[in-house]
Amino acid sequence: VQLVESGGGLVQSGGSLRLSCVASGFSFRNWYISWVRQAPGKGLEWVADVEVSGAAEYIDSVKDRFTLSRDNANSRVVLQMNNLRPEDTARYYCVRGGRNTFLTGTYLRGQGTQVTVSS
Repeated sequence: VQLVESGGGLVQSGGSLRLSCVASGFSFRNWYISWVRQAPGKGLEWVADVEVSGAAEYIDSVKDRFTLSRDNANSRVVLQMNNLRPEDTARYYCVRGGRNTFLTGTYLRGQGTQVTVSS
């Protein structure tokens, strides 16, 4: 049972990145999937989740800039991040479960991928 993230990197302010999370070992199509992030010196922050139907919700600071989608056939979610800002700099993690699961503090999480946005 695992989640594997990819797609992070260094980008200038205003640029774009596409993060991917591939799941294995469980029935992906039956689970909400979230992205959370941890900026340097800060705690984990929930960013977005996508429910089984494909509908997504976002934290206010990324609305209209980030788009989360899922591909059940390939057990994958993709977070498209546009118009990136320096404050988006963080390590991004894929989480099995939605925002409410994240808030319990008990969940499966991947190793993460680093996103760095330069000003």
